[in-house]
Amino acid sequence: MIARLKHALGFSLLLICLHTQAQTETGKASFYHSKFEGHGTSSGEVFRQSKFTCAHKSLPFGTWLKVTCLKNNNVVYVRVNDRLPKSSKRCIDLTLTAATELDFVKNGLTQVNLEVVEERTVPEHFKSAIELKTKGKKK
Repeated sequence: MIARLKHALGFSLLLICLHTQAQTETGKASFYHSKFEGHGTSSGEVFRQSKFTCAHKSLPFGTWLKVTCLKNNNVVYVRVNDRLPKSSKRCIDLTLTAATELDFVKNGLTQVNLEVVEERTVPEHFKSAIELKTKGKKK
């Protein structure tokens, strides 16, 4: 009985560690070109450079991330609403607004840490209304 409890406890701790590790990621960040302004994202939203949103390879749409620039420790919170190609060498693509807050626009790329966070922990000024792309009438 005690052996089973120890085994179950050890397995539970392993799952907690794996879950925690899966919630963070370190890699290169870039930002969108302005030519995408107003275009549709993979989630069906309209892309706006003025919002705090991002593209990620695999995290579910609507996931909130705390992004920390490792060069200067600046932090932004962004919501996943688009996809990066699986082949991309970057871990995240940010809006110009987010890149400006992280202070890497001049360099174009920076090393960041991503941490999945709950929406209730995100400061209000990072949140904005979701604008869905509407289908135009065919001519």
